[in-house]
Amino acid sequence: MRLWIRLTAVLSALALAGPAAAAPAGDNVARFDWFAYEGHDPVDAQAKPGPGEYRNPILSGFYPDPSITRVGDDYYLVNSTFAYFPGIPVFHSRDLVHWTQIGNAIDRPDQLDFGTLGLSRGVFAPTIEHHDGLFYILNTCVDCGGNFLITAKDPKGPWSDPVWLPIEGIDTSLFFDVDGKAWIVNNGPPPGPPLYDGHRAIWIQQFDPKSQTMVGPRQVLLDGGVDPSTKPIWIEGPHITRHLGRYYLTAAEGGTAEGHSQVVLRGDHVLGPYVAYAGNPILTQRGLAKDRPFPITSAGHADMVQTPSGDWWATFLAVRPYGGDLYNTGRETFLLPVKWVDGWPVILLRGETIPYVHAKPNLPVQPPPVVPTSGPFKVREDFDGTKLPLNWMTLRNPREPWWRLGEGALTLTARDQKLGGHSQPSFWGRRQQHLDASASTAMRYVPTRPGDKAGVVALQNDDFYYFLGLARDGDRTVVRLERRAGPKDPVDGVVVASAPITLKPGAPVYLKIDAAGGRYAFAYGQSPGQWTTLKTDVDGTLLSTKVAGGFVGAVFGLYAYGAPR
Repeated sequence: MRLWIRLTAVLSALALAGPAAAAPAGDNVARFDWFAYEGHDPVDAQAKPGPGEYRNPILSGFYPDPSITRVGDDYYLVNSTFAYFPGIPVFHSRDLVHWTQIGNAIDRPDQLDFGTLGLSRGVFAPTIEHHDGLFYILNTCVDCGGNFLITAKDPKGPWSDPVWLPIEGIDTSLFFDVDGKAWIVNNGPPPGPPLYDGHRAIWIQQFDPKSQTMVGPRQVLLDGGVDPSTKPIWIEGPHITRHLGRYYLTAAEGGTAEGHSQVVLRGDHVLGPYVAYAGNPILTQRGLAKDRPFPITSAGHADMVQTPSGDWWATFLAVRPYGGDLYNTGRETFLLPVKWVDGWPVILLRGETIPYVHAKPNLPVQPPPVVPTSGPFKVREDFDGTKLPLNWMTLRNPREPWWRLGEGALTLTARDQKLGGHSQPSFWGRRQQHLDASASTAMRYVPTRPGDKAGVVALQNDDFYYFLGLARDGDRTVVRLERRAGPKDPVDGVVVASAPITLKPGAPVYLKIDAAGGRYAFAYGQSPGQWTTLKTDVDGTLLSTKVAGGFVGAVFGLYAYGAPR
């Protein structure tokens, strides 16, 4: 009965979390028997966690803007996903080190509408809190509605439809005070005309959880940043924490690139006034030697949590470049302890580097998750279930049934929706989580007319990607590598390499992408484990945030396109 409901109500309830929708129509389909991912990092040989230690990042790959909350002995964490669907992954842990994804807060296409937004628009910086048996996520849908609230009794979901909040700005965060009052803080425009580019302010307003409405006037807590004389930029990602009777306002400052940092202010009342810590920032990697080995940079956007024993820890984002400010893995989630120094929380002393290995929190040891999130690992999806893994994503909201899971395969309809067209193509993928990584698949597909193609993709956004797969070239089938290196390139990209191939009836073609920092290689084969290199030493820096822009990381995925019939 549940399957029938999904099949007949796909436009309102099509979701990754449920069984696959109706079978793809027509014969222009690509069948993928499996998808394998493996990766490691150059630092792994030197940074090996011993007994009682953990490895940073705790969520490797594109998992930015972490927000964390504790309920009893359980911890829950959410991240930004921008215009990917499903959105806002929800993770669970009991030791702060091993994390298992338990759901996606945005898993119904009708919750939000990403339309034709760029991949770095959509949902920015969610925050998660729990109060009186209810979980709250506050978020901003940039260019698609503004600030909203969703709730759930179970963090696995289902999460409610959005309740839209009349708040200008981004990065909303909820704070429940000891007197029962609730407050929302966020980044917004300054109270007067901006004095410089990047001039923002932190605002606060009371919130009524019962009616889910804003109460009373908004007021400014912080204008510009901790030292207005320096013209600080992009004060954002605010959180309020109460500790030993005082209120602590923490926020990111300096933008999300190499100047990123975390700052803290303190007050005796939730409405302030707040006084900045003289030792700010309490977390940053700016100003460190650029030639240090295995650098971690751009740290900030932290959220703090207290364990039952009274210890404090912080999750935050940072990046791992492979050269200069080049990184393809996006902004990742890291974990470090918080030390209280003269009544102030400090995550990292100025000049200290973020460690890849650190002593674990004093919490009961938990087993590693089934799907690893950190360190070197291999995973393989055989598509033998009724739903895709929770960490798989597509671009924007699917509005029709174009994929099917069954008979041990993922089948995609090759639709007339192009990967670079700011549309909703036949694409499912997962994050690149290592500097050195490999993605491979076995595909059964026959292109029948010029323009038809299907295969694997390494994608940064609509304008920057590589495609490796089968295509029709005149009256023959070829294996082809295409590249789009910016909006000036054709939407289909340009052909980098091509080779004719004779398909064996009923047999798959094997496709593989290898990444090594900023260099990628592409191969194919017609027998398991026997690869023919189509192109090696390909420029992978175009998949970096530095080149492609935006806030996301590279994604490896499966794609099918059919020329208009």
